[in-house]
Amino acid sequence: MKKYLTIAVCIFVISLIFGHPGYGADFDLPKDIQVQVCFSPKGRCTEAIIHEIDRAKSEILIQAYSFTSAPIAKSLVTAHKRGVKVQAILDKSQRSEKYTSATFLFNAGIPTYIDSKHAIAHNKVMIIDHTKVITGSFNFTKAAEEKNAENLLIIPSSELAKSYLANWQQHREHSEPYGR
Repeated sequence: MKKYLTIAVCIFVISLIFGHPGYGADFDLPKDIQVQVCFSPKGRCTEAIIHEIDRAKSEILIQAYSFTSAPIAKSLVTAHKRGVKVQAILDKSQRSEKYTSATFLFNAGIPTYIDSKHAIAHNKVMIIDHTKVITGSFNFTKAAEEKNAENLLIIPSSELAKSYLANWQQHREHSEPYGR
């Protein structure tokens, strides 16, 4: 009897740890979802991101560690100008650089925030129209496209987007508005 009670307690504790919302969520993506993958260097990841930004209809939410890609920043500004709600949460390192995408986005009227709560805010995420997630190791930089070995996934899933949106909102709550 003690043995079964010990096993039951262990299972309960494990389910609490791994089933806790702070540790993520499980997703069964439908079999017909077409996940796009890009690998750099020179894998046209930047082009794939811009293509998705250009297709956005209502909202683009960004979390980025290093964000210095002029083509991606320009595409976000263009989306903002056509009425897409764009917001960015960036790592605190964007504050100390001389002229970054944080400054570019801010100057274009895009709400930009700095997440300084963490040692580094190492996310590389875009949530588009609550229906698509772009993520991976790919930093939004020229070096990521041309020199580094990085990866990018574009996943069309409203369910997955909900989870990323909840995480984005948690980080937005403790982030500070960027302003020069």
